[in-house]
Amino acid sequence: MAVLLLIITFAVFITIDWVMNHGRAPALSLAESQATGAAPNDEIVAGFHLPKRLRYHAGHTWVQRERKNLNRVGADEFAAIFAGPVERIELPKPGTWVRQGQKAISLFRNGEKIEMVSPVEGEIVEVNQDLLTDPALLRSDPYGNGWLMSVFAPDEEGPTRNLLPVSLIATWMREAAEKFYLLQPMPAGVTAADGGRPSELATASLSNEVWKKSAKEFFLS
Repeated sequence: MAVLLLIITFAVFITIDWVMNHGRAPALSLAESQATGAAPNDEIVAGFHLPKRLRYHAGHTWVQRERKNLNRVGADEFAAIFAGPVERIELPKPGTWVRQGQKAISLFRNGEKIEMVSPVEGEIVEVNQDLLTDPALLRSDPYGNGWLMSVFAPDEEGPTRNLLPVSLIATWMREAAEKFYLLQPMPAGVTAADGGRPSELATASLSNEVWKKSAKEFFLS
């Protein structure tokens, strides 16, 4: 009888966990998505991938709710391509409290630094150590292995405040992409109108001054 009760209790907990986390899987890496047959980036707007399952901050970061009060944060593909081949990334230490809109992410290239803001308010629980070791992950897999940090938000509704409404995401990205392409001496490989994709080295020819000034505008920093 005791064994039967234990089995029933275990089954109940499994069911509860499935219900609470169903549909909240963490962002997949490119390799994982290809293996499962799922599209890693199921929408392309103005040449840039924007997974619909994520929420976005106007400073080009994304948020994914992993479970109650815990949110994974990353940079979108636009930010990854704009930043280019960064040499170093600095993130807040675990235990640090960050506010929404606060400068929290530093990207270094050619000895220069640009910054990005946190899309949520809360305590840093974890940072992506793999990314700190290999900054190239930001460009190669921004929605998967290139994630930035996990943030504990005591206010469950807090992370959704001041994020972009779903209905405005496409317009926001098109406007950013238009400004992005205008920065190039020539179109970045192909334009959004061509249905193409920008080169990962699209900003390599930008002067440090233009790169830093544009980053402040795009990243709201």
